Amino acid sequence: MYRFFRPLLFRLDPETAHGLTLNLVRLAGIFQTSRWLLQAIFAVPQKPVEAFGLKFKNPVGLAAGYDKDGIAIRGLAALGFGHLEIGTVTPLPQPGNPKPRVFRLVEEEAVINRMGFPGEGASKVERRILSACTERGRRVVRPPSSVVIGVNLGKNKQTSNDEAVFDYLALLQNFAPLADYLTINVSSPNTVGLRRLQGREALENLLTQLAHQRRLEQKRLEKHIPLLVKLAPDLGDDELDDALDVILRTGMDGVIATNTTLGREGLKPKYREESGGLSGRPLALPSETVLAKTVERLGGRIPVVSVGGIMSPEDARRRLDMGAALVQLYTGLVYAGPGLVRKIVKSL
Repeated sequence: MYRFFRPLLFRLDPETAHGLTLNLVRLAGIFQTSRWLLQAIFAVPQKPVEAFGLKFKNPVGLAAGYDKDGIAIRGLAALGFGHLEIGTVTPLPQPGNPKPRVFRLVEEEAVINRMGFPGEGASKVERRILSACTERGRRVVRPPSSVVIGVNLGKNKQTSNDEAVFDYLALLQNFAPLADYLTINVSSPNTVGLRRLQGREALENLLTQLAHQRRLEQKRLEKHIPLLVKLAPDLGDDELDDALDVILRTGMDGVIATNTTLGREGLKPKYREESGGLSGRPLALPSETVLAKTVERLGGRIPVVSVGGIMSPEDARRRLDMGAALVQLYTGLVYAGPGLVRKIVKSL
């Protein structure tokens, strides 16, 4: 079915096409009958896996950026994902960068985006997650399809790096009661200066304070709150070593490798000067390279989630064979459609 719709969607501006498909999934998730229909069409076998102290019904998740404001949690959960990562969420609403800010590179099976964390802010996302986890007026741990929900956290554009910790602390407090895990995003290339928070000193200051706040929240809520850190694919070996050392020493629960890349190797000249993060097939090799180094250097002490350039079941199986505990999709869904989730899980 997606083969029929894709040419129509690709005639639209990429951001418009994304908004349209996301809202269709949102509408399908509102009504029980349409939600059951989605679940029947995209039914996947159970391939359970455990990571970060959580149980996932399968290792395939939705990467952050697809549903920034949590508007389609129920519909997305019906597509067979083992987990959904909502966000990136910022404390306050912000418009993001000027449009156009998303570019589809069809021949390369890639996307360049410079969104800049547009979103409606934490309070609205909180309400939507709570609503998605409520069935007939009764609070449940997760939506009916038992999907794990993560929230990806970022700072507002106007917040300086010196004060970024306050944004992350506020978001941790907001989402600790609602999410199954939280991701600290310090690797988006589209918020000026954000990636500098991956440096040893800045990252240690940030994660130390978040670890302390996490302990307080766990005591208050009487539940474990896994904290993951999402890293860029463009770190040098020494920078990656520093980041992983800090992540281990501050007691983080996992690493997500990787975010989008600023690299433009192999792209046509007209795209090489386009600013923003590159995702899709050209990201596969850089992401796999960082995954291999990360798995080796962590030595199994904490799990790694692989994301970036996963476009087929073969790509996903390779990442899992390389040592990833989970994989996440985004651009692969743009080119292969939502059936990619089922294909991957059935191939495992």
